[in-house]
Amino acid sequence: MKARTGLFFAAALAAALLQIGFLAWMIQARADILRHGREVRLKVEPVDPRDLLRGDYVRLGYGISVLPKTLFSTPPAGTLAEGAIVLVDVQADEKGLFQPVAMHLPQGAPPPDEKSVRLRGALRSGLSPATDRVRLRYGIERFYLPEGEGRAIEADMRKRSFYVIAAVSAAGQAQIKAFQDGDTTLYQEPLY
Repeated sequence: MKARTGLFFAAALAAALLQIGFLAWMIQARADILRHGREVRLKVEPVDPRDLLRGDYVRLGYGISVLPKTLFSTPPAGTLAEGAIVLVDVQADEKGLFQPVAMHLPQGAPPPDEKSVRLRGALRSGLSPATDRVRLRYGIERFYLPEGEGRAIEADMRKRSFYVIAAVSAAGQAQIKAFQDGDTTLYQEPLY
């Protein structure tokens, strides 16, 4: 009986350690992107600021979220399913805002040039040969705010320009690093 209890305890401890290790790995991966990723500044557009379970947030849209299919370096042959990965190269314009310059499918994509930052996006809806626009999500479409501030910021976003500073890993994964009202930083994301 004692051996069975000991085995059960060891299995439970191993499962707990695996879960803690996985969570620590996720947190560290995000912190590494924020710490070492290349920064891009993107102009944002509001969508809707509330989540009943998680509090106020600003749902963000970007000029790089809907792109013309003509930006593909090699147009896709056939149809692409929702969720398919697309790589988007962005470069800073004269105002320091990053704009799309090219799109690639992961297989056979040329390396980005030194002026470009490559973002990894996923198709929000399928892409067929008849489609002329590509709709993408990058995983930076929500920014959570302190309780009660979502509506005020949403109203302000309709009156003046807001920006996101995103850190981008070498693999193209983006994390929001800062949220700005013009040149004023409203929120800075902590590493941990």
